[in-house]
Amino acid sequence: MENEPAAATRTEPVRSSAPDSPPTAPTGRKPSPVERLCHATGAALVVSGLLHLIVFAVDGGPWDGPVSWRKPVTFGLSFGLTLIAICWVASYVRLRARTRTVLLAVFAADCVLEVAGITLQAWRGVPSHFNMETPFDTAVSMSLAVGGAVLVVILTALAVASFVRRPEGPTGMALAVRAGFAILVVGLLAGAAMIARGVYLTRTGHQLAGYASTASLKPLHGVSLHAILVLPVLARSLAGTPWSDSTRRTLVRAAVGCYTAAVVGALTWAVVAY
Repeated sequence: MENEPAAATRTEPVRSSAPDSPPTAPTGRKPSPVERLCHATGAALVVSGLLHLIVFAVDGGPWDGPVSWRKPVTFGLSFGLTLIAICWVASYVRLRARTRTVLLAVFAADCVLEVAGITLQAWRGVPSHFNMETPFDTAVSMSLAVGGAVLVVILTALAVASFVRRPEGPTGMALAVRAGFAILVVGLLAGAAMIARGVYLTRTGHQLAGYASTASLKPLHGVSLHAILVLPVLARSLAGTPWSDSTRRTLVRAAVGCYTAAVVGALTWAVVAY
């Protein structure tokens, strides 16, 4: 009797039984053209901030106040890092390719507009925000305010998208992205409140009060903006450790709790110092 052919075997893919394990984003994916543009633009803004730190060291002058080299330094570094972070985090948010491209391109252009306006006014030796002294200064100030509104719209759209569909990525990334965007929205609201109050005071003839009105909200604004970078970076870093999914998830939750406590502290300070 002839031997029967061996039965073909088929290997089924192994699937995680954990109910909250999100799919992992593809590794080794080449950056899209808009992502390369955002990376290059963000790097240029960071370099601009560092160069103005050198200018400050050489030229001197006050670090605080409405006219100082602090503004092109901090805004260049902050906008550059935020642009790179948002571009990277957006790769975990489930969006149509065209929607992601449009949002990132507009965001990059707006970041350049904000830093360019602030840097221009620093070199002119005049305040960048709430400055209505001349028609040109008014145009720059209002363009910064409009640009801030555009930033709020784009980042809020990304935040909403992260909650509508669970973000991809390794263990803890979905929580890190959602918490990062939620805290970022708090920072955006603080920034909008700063702009609204400053513009109102300036328009009603209280320009010096307009400059001083933002002081109490600055810590809340600054702390909240960078949660979208810190928390996802932590989740991504933990993916390279030998720790269990449960441990990684616990660490991300602890980090979210600590960051939330810092935001609550900054908010409390803003209320007390207002």
